[in-house]
Amino acid sequence: MIRGGQFSVNSRCAGYAWIGGCGYHGRMSTPAPANMSAKILDGKSIAAEVQEKVRIAVKNRLENGLKQPGLAVLLVGSDPASEVYVRNKRKSCDEVGFHSVAFDMPADTSQDELLQHIDALNADDDIDGILVQLPLPEHIDPERVIERIDPGKDVDGFHPYNVGRMALRLPTMRSCTPRGVMTMLEHTEMDLAGLDAVVVGQSNIVGRPMAMELLAARCTVTICHSRTKNLADKVARADLLVAAVGRPEFIQGDWIKAGAIVIDVGINRLEDGRLVGDVEFERASQRAAWITPVPGGVGPMTVATLLANTLNAAERRD
Repeated sequence: MIRGGQFSVNSRCAGYAWIGGCGYHGRMSTPAPANMSAKILDGKSIAAEVQEKVRIAVKNRLENGLKQPGLAVLLVGSDPASEVYVRNKRKSCDEVGFHSVAFDMPADTSQDELLQHIDALNADDDIDGILVQLPLPEHIDPERVIERIDPGKDVDGFHPYNVGRMALRLPTMRSCTPRGVMTMLEHTEMDLAGLDAVVVGQSNIVGRPMAMELLAARCTVTICHSRTKNLADKVARADLLVAAVGRPEFIQGDWIKAGAIVIDVGINRLEDGRLVGDVEFERASQRAAWITPVPGGVGPMTVATLLANTLNAAERRD
């Protein structure tokens, strides 16, 4: 649990206790037998639980005379998908009682102007979390921007300081999507220790931090990428699969090991307007024990975890 704004250390969770848990509680089950339709890991309902816990925690803070958690969101340009994500984040902030500020900046905003905004927010005591919506326009270096954010306010968990602490099993600010996935895995009540986990995708946002989360949960982790040979064979051995490649239905359903847990991080829009994940859902759901839908799976958990990270940041600053 969080004591005084700090993560408590647990020998099984390596300091991972938080709102939503670490993937270990109570009696654990083993993977389901083959030939069973998968149970759905409903990201919307799990995210609603996390968000409600954050709302109650904020209410308790205010009743005890502590300050309202504050989140600043910066959007540069007018990418339609980014605008939707930012709108959802702002709405969620209002629902849990955060103080939120938004900066909608034109696409021709210079890198120096953006860095100056970040500097001002770093120094603002009313702001506990800073989020710069990615992707940024081509003339702005995202690494420079990420590294300019105070690591204690880096609620996306992208700063090298926070990534490094995660690698050392000393987590402070954890990446939102991987942390949200770990909360979803808790709801399976399956013991992750010793499972063969395969992460398909090696991005800094999902793939790499996801592998570190699973390693900390005592999985045996394989990371696959564009140069991986015999990908189907590696997926077929996975007790736990996380797909994060951004290619529609790239992971074929008949690759999935019977009884596996399948986490589909991808969200892709087809020409006919349908949204699909990186996994061929229909066939995969006939082999897996648990599977996340697209949409309504991992996506809502990312926003809910952002709220949890911001609350944690405020608690550390009390």
